[in-house]
Amino acid sequence: MLNVPSQSFPAPSSQQRVASGGRSKVPLKQGRSLMDWIRLTKSGKDLTGLKGRLIEVTEEELKKHNTKDDCWICIRGFVYNVTPYMEYHPGGEDELMRAAGSDGTDLFDQVHRWVNYESMLKECLVGRMAVKPALPKDYHEEKKVLNGMLPKSQVADTLAKEGCSSPSYDWFQTDSSVTIVIYTKQKDINLDSVIVDHQDDSFRAEILIKDYSYIIHVELSHEIEEDFSVRVVENVGKIEIVLKKKENASWKRLGHPLENHNSLIPRKDTGLYYRKCRLISKEGVTHDTKLFCLMLPPSTHLQVPVGQHVYLKLTITGTEIVKPYTPVSDSLLSEFKEPVLLNNKYIYFLIKIYPAGLFTPELDQLQIAGTGFTPMVKILNYALTNIPSLRKVKLMFFNKTEDDIIWRSQLEKLAFKDKRFDVEFVLSAPTSEWNGKWGHISPALLSEFLKRSSDKSKVLICICGPTPFTEQGIRLLRDRNFSKEEIHSFTA
Repeated sequence: MLNVPSQSFPAPSSQQRVASGGRSKVPLKQGRSLMDWIRLTKSGKDLTGLKGRLIEVTEEELKKHNTKDDCWICIRGFVYNVTPYMEYHPGGEDELMRAAGSDGTDLFDQVHRWVNYESMLKECLVGRMAVKPALPKDYHEEKKVLNGMLPKSQVADTLAKEGCSSPSYDWFQTDSSVTIVIYTKQKDINLDSVIVDHQDDSFRAEILIKDYSYIIHVELSHEIEEDFSVRVVENVGKIEIVLKKKENASWKRLGHPLENHNSLIPRKDTGLYYRKCRLISKEGVTHDTKLFCLMLPPSTHLQVPVGQHVYLKLTITGTEIVKPYTPVSDSLLSEFKEPVLLNNKYIYFLIKIYPAGLFTPELDQLQIAGTGFTPMVKILNYALTNIPSLRKVKLMFFNKTEDDIIWRSQLEKLAFKDKRFDVEFVLSAPTSEWNGKWGHISPALLSEFLKRSSDKSKVLICICGPTPFTEQGIRLLRDRNFSKEEIHSFTA
């Protein structure tokens, strides 16, 4: 396993660190800028010397390529021919040569950990390191093989027939996060191929590879936050799942293996895995057909591939009823209402209601779980469209994280197009990159946001959310001398 500790960037010994604390770049020759490198990678020139082939590289083979004229470097299990990149490297040739013919992952993490090397060096990819079938010293039955590599005897014959390579996984950590890296060795992997669920201490990732599912399923050794991120490097088939630690403690292991952990099995044998969803909205399309929007749990990543279906389950008079439905695109909605959140948060279904049926009438009777924003949509549309004397509409939108902001792009576009509309996003659990407002509803936030243009201004304040949020908001508004007639609350 890779254990990446917290480090300073660049590394103390790097020639890119200078005494003054700034970053020093080695002067490059004319025609060797980053844009020049990008042009070279798009020129179609063979930068690997292998004419487009990807190979499996042994340690012995890697060691042979250790000169400036023939330099291969391994980063996170993938080998790159960096010879053509030598003259383009801002840190100089000597810096690259420190990892020549060897695994440069640790050195890279010390100096360039934030750099997207997969994109920069994708045309230099030679292949993947060959993994020796060695077992760790503390091997026991629950840990099948080192670094998540599957026993070849388990899947080799089947995968060979399907044209697949055996997937594997690894993990590493920083002070605040744990990253699970899955190597599928498939170039057609995308976010639709990745399903992730975190419930209590159980973590489950399912990667769809042709007619098979590669499963990572463990009881985590430590607690993590609800939200996580999923990233796919499509050209090499690598998947990174970043989990946020609840405590900045060092993990000695990822967790205890659960059912089907580190297995590649036929998709038909994986069984059904249900998640509790919230009904966000339902809109009439025809007299008997409605568009339903379901929100997945925050601890789930799921994007249903085109043409695939899912199962909806309801308990009706004590009996579980299951029906298959194919999700539809959210583009069926109007421009303003079209959600632009990641598709792994919301799923839409176009469902015909059969009055004499068993399942669809019950589905139609489900109560909408308000997000707090739902009532505001029609108010915004009505105010901006039908009130000529309107001077200003402001929306203060409270969410936990950036990924939770519904219709963010549409709201920002509306604010750009219509100068009467302003929107302010407030996060209760932002990342360090967030530059906007953060916190919970408070006098400080409201005093800055709510300002009358004059004492005679007519104001209508609409507030919606969970009951504690709404009640606190009304109290704060009354404290700021807004009258009961000026405040209107909705139930989420």
